[in-house]
Amino acid sequence: MAATVVVAGLSARVLAESARQAGWQVIALDLFGDADTRRAGLRWHRIGDPGTCTIEPALLRHALHLAAGERGAIGWVAGSGFEAAPELLQARIPGLPFLGMAGAALRAVREPASFFGRLDRLGLPHPEVAFEPPASPEGWLAKSAAGCGGWHIRPAREGASGPPVYWQRVHPGEPMSALFLADGAQARLVALNRLIVRPLGALPYVYAGAVGPVHDAALARELEQALAALVPAFGLRGLASLDFLAHAGRAWLLEINARPSATMALHGDTWPDGLLQAHVQALAGALPAAAPAHPAGVRGCLTVFAGRECRVGLSLAAELAQSPACHDLPPPGLRFGPGEPVCTVSAAAADEDAVLAGLEARARGVLRRLSPCEELVA
Repeated sequence: MAATVVVAGLSARVLAESARQAGWQVIALDLFGDADTRRAGLRWHRIGDPGTCTIEPALLRHALHLAAGERGAIGWVAGSGFEAAPELLQARIPGLPFLGMAGAALRAVREPASFFGRLDRLGLPHPEVAFEPPASPEGWLAKSAAGCGGWHIRPAREGASGPPVYWQRVHPGEPMSALFLADGAQARLVALNRLIVRPLGALPYVYAGAVGPVHDAALARELEQALAALVPAFGLRGLASLDFLAHAGRAWLLEINARPSATMALHGDTWPDGLLQAHVQALAGALPAAAPAHPAGVRGCLTVFAGRECRVGLSLAAELAQSPACHDLPPPGLRFGPGEPVCTVSAAAADEDAVLAGLEARARGVLRRLSPCEELVA
């Protein structure tokens, strides 16, 4: 009988599909219950409110206790959404161990003074930070260490969306991330990715997608050197990502997401059994012996956000379900408010520009078909 893995997060689809790639059975816990998430798993449980985009502790614990009774259950993996409640990762669920970063490492990378203080001691560059409001807010951002996906970032004059708050000076550069595996002492760089970060309503820096792999040998060497210092300094283990700004040939570090990140969707065939299995093995201290293998070309993914109140009609839902380039599939009739994610589109091509063009075309195609479509042309 195949082992069973539980995957949990705001959206668990990418984790669930990676677990299936490893030959595991899957129980998926998230907020949306999209059609492809349910298709990848034995069962799905809602663990929070998609309207508020938060995980509810009682629902999570109940679902984990139910999953612990599943024959062959080996543990649970957390994706995004736990930044605001890291204590949920430390909850003891008999028969279902947590397959993720240890609590001390999580606290060290999420606590701004600890993280940026360590960067300074290691001599690693980062945008200027402050832990008290700057005298003049112009040119500064307010951030919450409990946020993810850029939803917590505000201009300093407005304040961040929740504690703990720190301030970071606006810095030039292109947002990127380094997806990596770590065993507590060493790191294996999986890929560099260019992040698609855009304004959404009043929010200036919302994560909308990614393109990769980015082939930049000098930048890759710099990130490998940074990870060689960061992994033992924090005791990092498993699959994680390091966000940074690429500017003038250098990487200015922003944060570590000490969990499997959304960019893993671009690199599912890097190793034959997928990145979730590599994550579990890295937690146990084993990094892949082989170098990551990337197919020719570039891949990308882009979240399609609703422009206004809308819904998914029957014909559009059927078309999305049949398209290999559409993911996080909503059921027919589901309604969305302005700025809410409708689905994800993907594209592959020979270069980044062609991928971005393909993503934009597919996103516009979805928006045009939303009801009422005549008012939603991007």
